[in-house]
Amino acid sequence: MEVSSRIVTLQLAETFVISRSARDEERVVEVEVRCSGVHGYGEAAPIARYDESPESAHAYVEEHAALLGDDPFALEEIMARLPAREFAARAALDAALHDLQGKLVGRPIHQLLGLPRIGPPTSWTIWLGDPDDMAARTEKVRGRFKRLKLKLGARDGRDVERVRAVRAAAGDTPLQVDVNEAWSLDEALDALPQLAELGVEYCEQPLPAGDDGGATLKDRSPIPIYVDEDCHTLHDVALCADRAHGINVKLAKSGGIREAVRMTHAARALGLGCMLGCMVESGLGIAAGAHVASLFDHIDLDGNILISHDPWPGVQFVDGVQLPSELPGLGVTRNALPDPR
Repeated sequence: MEVSSRIVTLQLAETFVISRSARDEERVVEVEVRCSGVHGYGEAAPIARYDESPESAHAYVEEHAALLGDDPFALEEIMARLPAREFAARAALDAALHDLQGKLVGRPIHQLLGLPRIGPPTSWTIWLGDPDDMAARTEKVRGRFKRLKLKLGARDGRDVERVRAVRAAAGDTPLQVDVNEAWSLDEALDALPQLAELGVEYCEQPLPAGDDGGATLKDRSPIPIYVDEDCHTLHDVALCADRAHGINVKLAKSGGIREAVRMTHAARALGLGCMLGCMVESGLGIAAGAHVASLFDHIDLDGNILISHDPWPGVQFVDGVQLPSELPGLGVTRNALPDPR
């Protein structure tokens, strides 16, 4: 197999703000794997939180390309040969190999995995801002999305006010919140009962990863706690059982489709709920998640909707669901940039 990669910049439609950063673009790594005249593609967004960058991911692919061998169906052997680091690069390679497999046999990935095509509706992210601003952005998308996910953690004591403002604008649309490690245990214990009264379904990563208060918060929280930064790969799933009711799996974080499937099965065995998250990615990255979405209780796959132009169309947004294509492989096709005229 021949392998190549490149760094691609995706422009966001609006500035995206969370508790620890704000950005107007996302740089992702795109991988192409060629075998028998067929091309497989994959993409992932390296996560700085885990000391990965587009440059380090690109270098990983180029350095270890020869380790893929000649059999695109030998995923276990291929992933075992690749060093267990640079998980976004591994995720892009994993997606490209799945895409290649599907094209070689003429089947979409969800069929190769024996999974239903349709998963739960995706949430839409209401990024962090002042309460009135978050409410105004909620009004703009009301009725389009079945669930809303609020970014919290501004460290200004107004997070409950933010949720209250969005609830007023959202009507009875289900809400979830993501704090991105920004609360202390005391702050979480104060805020979560109030969020429960506002009908919030669950709270994602309220405490810093590894915080000693995790088990206490799980025991005392009136709503489920899901962890993201606490749960990187399969190795971490069992460790999360004492501090959370569920885990957030991201392909770019875990290393791809194959690892994500393992993580969901391990989580189910431990009685944990499963959420599928994403980074800001094009339809190429989101398609990989959409093909396994049926394994999860909650879906957050809005990355391609957040960008101003999707260079890889093919994932359909239907009645709130990010629906994967029924074409072979990932089922998305590269599209040229729009004419600036």
